[in-house]
Amino acid sequence: MPKISRRLKGLQAKVEEKDYHPLEALALLKDTATAKFTEAAEAHIRLGIDPKYTDQQLRTTVALPKGTGQIVRVAVIARGEKVNEASNAGADIVGSEELIDEIQKGRMDFDKLIATPDVMPQVAKLGKLLGPRGLMPSPKGGTVTFDLAGAIAEFKAGKLEFRADRTGIVHVMFGKTTFSPEDLLVNLKALQETIDRNRPSGAKGRYWRTFYVSATMGPSIKIDVTALRDLKLSEAG
Repeated sequence: MPKISRRLKGLQAKVEEKDYHPLEALALLKDTATAKFTEAAEAHIRLGIDPKYTDQQLRTTVALPKGTGQIVRVAVIARGEKVNEASNAGADIVGSEELIDEIQKGRMDFDKLIATPDVMPQVAKLGKLLGPRGLMPSPKGGTVTFDLAGAIAEFKAGKLEFRADRTGIVHVMFGKTTFSPEDLLVNLKALQETIDRNRPSGAKGRYWRTFYVSATMGPSIKIDVTALRDLKLSEAG
């Protein structure tokens, strides 16, 4: 068993073994964020799905209304006029075949990679490099598109791509611990609604199993999923 630090033991003592109301849980999350850096607010959600079946896979995007609290560096691979369009729309890195070559040689100074559909046959050879890092462009993730200006703006404003891992658990960062509990709740509600809206067709029985939130270095806090789902956004701010 990994050794638990005295700091974490002290924080764990603040968390009761119960389902917390969402706003109460997020206030506690902020209270347990005591690391020496700005921690992320993370959600860890176990769903009643088995992703080894194609009709039980979850991969989608969520637009966080209050943003992620992060500066997102966007790279775009395109051709012709689309290269200028991407530059003008605020992409941090733009290129064509030469950028594909640079990525093959190890260039990874970006958080999101967008590609136009016409260059995807060339981008496909980067799969082994980009796939494990979650950077491979995909139509489902909104990162294969001709609407470069729209995609760049959305990802810079707080759009996130996420998926359920092979055990059916979703891990998503939904803000920073410097956000107010109310702003974190608005983002968390958007995440919950996105997961409900994208319920896989093959998901049978109880869809939501457990829902925990935590700061990056903090203890897990269990959320009352029913209370979150019943919450109206007007209440959430």
